[in-house]
Amino acid sequence: MKVKIFQVLIIFLFVIIFLVFYKGLNNSNIYVPNKNLKKEIPNFSVKEFSSNIKIDSDKIFLDDEFYLMNIWASWCVPCREEHALLVDLSKHKNLTMVGLNYKDNFVSAKKFLKELDNPYKILLTDPDGLISIEWGAYGVPETFLIHDKKILIKIIGPLNENDKNEIIELIK
Repeated sequence: MKVKIFQVLIIFLFVIIFLVFYKGLNNSNIYVPNKNLKKEIPNFSVKEFSSNIKIDSDKIFLDDEFYLMNIWASWCVPCREEHALLVDLSKHKNLTMVGLNYKDNFVSAKKFLKELDNPYKILLTDPDGLISIEWGAYGVPETFLIHDKKILIKIIGPLNENDKNEIIELIK
């Protein structure tokens, strides 16, 4: 009798463990952040890429204008992949392109832009990565569509054709 109760308890325990693991396999633990934010941009001071002159974010981002801020680096392979899309977007009159060069070597970054073309009207540098952290960036590349000093869209990772089309629709 004791042996049968013990066997039933063992089987019951295995069934419970199986159900816990099975349920865990069906739950996705992948975090996907909200793409549409509508939150205020952080205030910051940053150095301009070529001149090393410090500039405040209030002087960069004006009301009633669209900005596309792209955090990039010359050592970043996905940044190279998305760069043609940024060049295409830079041709839109009502969109100001802002580049934030992340933890990069100045010479390498200049070479990157010379080789692939410079889509940025405003080019800034973030040598220690602190400004990117203020923006909530996970890494490079990341892109933010900004209007009226509010982040409308945050794109983590390289831009794709769908992202480009969505940005074009929003800035019309």
